[in-house]
Amino acid sequence: MLTLRWGSATDVGRVRTLNEDSLLAVPGLFVVADGMGGHAAGEVASQLAVAEFARLAEQAPMRAEDLTETVRRANEHILSASAERDDRLGMGTTLTGVGVVGSEQGEQLAVFNVGDSRVYRFTEGKLGQLTVDHSAVQELVDAGRLTAQAARSHPRRNVVTRSLGSHPSPAPDVWLVRPVAGDRFLVCSDGLTGELEDPAIAEVLAANPDPQAAADQLVSQAVAVGGHDNVTVVVLDVVEVLAAEPSLQQTAAMPAAGQAGATAVLPSGELPLPPTVPMPTATLPPS
Repeated sequence: MLTLRWGSATDVGRVRTLNEDSLLAVPGLFVVADGMGGHAAGEVASQLAVAEFARLAEQAPMRAEDLTETVRRANEHILSASAERDDRLGMGTTLTGVGVVGSEQGEQLAVFNVGDSRVYRFTEGKLGQLTVDHSAVQELVDAGRLTAQAARSHPRRNVVTRSLGSHPSPAPDVWLVRPVAGDRFLVCSDGLTGELEDPAIAEVLAANPDPQAAADQLVSQAVAVGGHDNVTVVVLDVVEVLAAEPSLQQTAAMPAAGQAGATAVLPSGELPLPPTVPMPTATLPPS
């Protein structure tokens, strides 16, 4: 049984006139979608994707396979809506999130993504990116042709190689992570990571035990230093894990960018339990 606490925040930024990001933060499922397509099309695509995951959240227990199937259904809905109106042609969205899923090893956290929106884990004072960007610059980094730092300012940094709203349906990468009390997860659009580098993000996560305060400050700082894009974050804390299963060992390598539908099991980390403060809370029953 898991006890989770979370906070979320979003902002249109200082340049865009429309917030095309959408988010979902409900017991057991936490999703960020970053829409693209111009006009209101990106907003429509991200909302359709999040709405499909909201329907999944009503299902208990969830399985990792359900996340992949929900991505497929969301993609179909986006394609159908795109075909209905000329001003929505080509609309799409990235998608990333964390869901509580049942497995043979008990409840685990399924981290998933399509595109360059990200999930991080903050544990033992260290921030680590769990997802792999599906982007043109990530492929260059993986090929050794570009450094991670140079990728931040590369002219193709906003080109994604996988997104919802495409045919055939994109397969999400999915990682299974054993929940550990004290671990903190960050789900975010690239409006955050495009403005704040990892050390600055880690500093905010370390300084704010309240996940809502952490979410608010991350968005506020990203807007303050530039705000060139919409910024959306969900901060998720694992507060308590009862009847925890034995530690899992890493059983698969981190998938490379562009490797469709890869699944891996990541090892857990340890972090002291954060102080208890009022915030959204849910205790999830065993699967």
